Amino acid sequence: MSQVLSVDRENFQAEVMDSSIPVLVDFWAPWCGPCRMVAPVMEELAQDFADQLKVVKINVDENSALASQYNVMSIPAIMLFKNGQVVEQMVGFKPKAALAAKIQSQL
Repeated sequence: MSQVLSVDRENFQAEVMDSSIPVLVDFWAPWCGPCRMVAPVMEELAQDFADQLKVVKINVDENSALASQYNVMSIPAIMLFKNGQVVEQMVGFKPKAALAAKIQSQL
């Protein structure tokens, strides 16, 4: 079962902005090759940081307003939210170790 939650504009406020723990957000699309490469990494991170971090994904094709709100120009765009604020931002495929280091620095 997936540890990564799909988020849209309906539940973004509750799942991301109001979260009591940091949230790693993956802005992606089904047609994006690098997005498909990062998906298993997101699953692993969700398991590795299960009690400390929430991992969610937002389909930019279905949630263009959210993508625009956060100036997503290229995907995958990965953002780490803490207390409703973006504290880390990365674009493109990143190896698990690089993402884990960014997460650790914010925990």
